Amino acid sequence: MKRIAPAIDADRRRLVSAATLAAGAVATAGTAALATPARAQQPAPAKAVRLIVPYPAGGGTDALARAIAPELADTLGQPVIIDNRPGANGIIGSDAVARSKSDGSTFLLTIASHTINPLLYAKLPYDNDNDLVPVTLVAEYPFVLVVHPALPVKSAKEFIALARKRKGEVTYASSGNGSGPHLGMELLAAMADIDLIHVPYKGASPATADLLGGQVQAMLNNFLASASLIRAGRLRPLAVTSLKRSAAMPELPTLAESALPGFEVNGWYGIFAPRGTSPAAATALQEAVAKAMRRPAVAERLAGDGAVAVTNTPAAFAKYLRADSEKWAKVIKRAKLTPETL
Repeated sequence: MKRIAPAIDADRRRLVSAATLAAGAVATAGTAALATPARAQQPAPAKAVRLIVPYPAGGGTDALARAIAPELADTLGQPVIIDNRPGANGIIGSDAVARSKSDGSTFLLTIASHTINPLLYAKLPYDNDNDLVPVTLVAEYPFVLVVHPALPVKSAKEFIALARKRKGEVTYASSGNGSGPHLGMELLAAMADIDLIHVPYKGASPATADLLGGQVQAMLNNFLASASLIRAGRLRPLAVTSLKRSAAMPELPTLAESALPGFEVNGWYGIFAPRGTSPAAATALQEAVAKAMRRPAVAERLAGDGAVAVTNTPAAFAKYLRADSEKWAKVIKRAKLTPETL
C-alpha cells in the first residue's frame, strides 16, 4: 500500500487554532486544558477528573472535550483535565484508560473506532468488552465528503466517475486505520466499485492539513473541521454521509440521494471508564454530561459539527455499541479488510 508522509505546515496550525476556538477553549495544541469548577451539583469525585482523548488537539473529539470540560467541572465540583493521547486509531489513549485506576477520576472520550478496532485487530493491548465499560453516548454526527479544489469534480457522481477513470490513483485521507472516515470511504468504494488509495493519519487535524496542501485529494471529515475551509473555498464539499441532509449544510445533498442509494455512515462520541469504576462514579459523570449537553456553548459546538446530542444510560449505550459493532463488521467483511490490508 502506498503511503504519503503527513506534512505539518501553516495550514495545520491554522486548523488547530480554528477548531480549538470553535470549542470555546483557551488552549494550545499538545497541551492539556484545565477547567476550574464554579460549584458542585452532583456527588463529587475525590480529585481532579482526567478526560483522555485518544486523538490530537484540534480535531473534532478534542474540540468537544474542551467544550464540555468547563460544564463537567461545574457539575462535578472538580477540575477536568483534557489529556490528549493520539495514535494507533485511538488504541494508545484507550489503553491508557484501561490501565488507569478505577477510582472515578479517569475517563475516555472517543469515537466509533472503539467498536471498529476489535473487528480489525485480533490482539489489542486491552479487552475492549471488559477493560473499558460504557458510561454514556454523547452525540451522533454525519461526515462530509470533501475534496481538494484542484480535483476536477463538483459532485459525488463526478468523483466516482473520476475514480473509475483514474483507477488506483485517487487518494483519500482518514484520521487513522479502521476509523469511521476510513471505513466510510471503504464502503463508498465498495458500493461504487472504485479503487481508492487510503492514506491514514494520527487524527483528523493532520489529515485535513495534508488535504489542504494537496498531498491527498479527498476525505470524509467532520463539519467543524471543514465548515470554515469550505466557506473560504479551500475545500470543496460533495455530499454528506447521513440518510437525511444535515442542518449544518442543508444545501448539500447526501451520498444516498446523489450517487449511492442506501449509503449511510454516521459517527458518534461516547465516554468510557476503566473496569471496576463504581456505578455511582459512572452515573455522576453520565448525569454531568447530560447536563452539559443542554448548555448553549455545547449546543453551539455540536451544531458546528452537524451533530445531535443523544446522551443515554450505561445500559442503553452498551446496547448501542453492540448494534454499531454489527454494522461495522458487515462493512469490514464487504471491503475484505484485515490488519494485513491496512
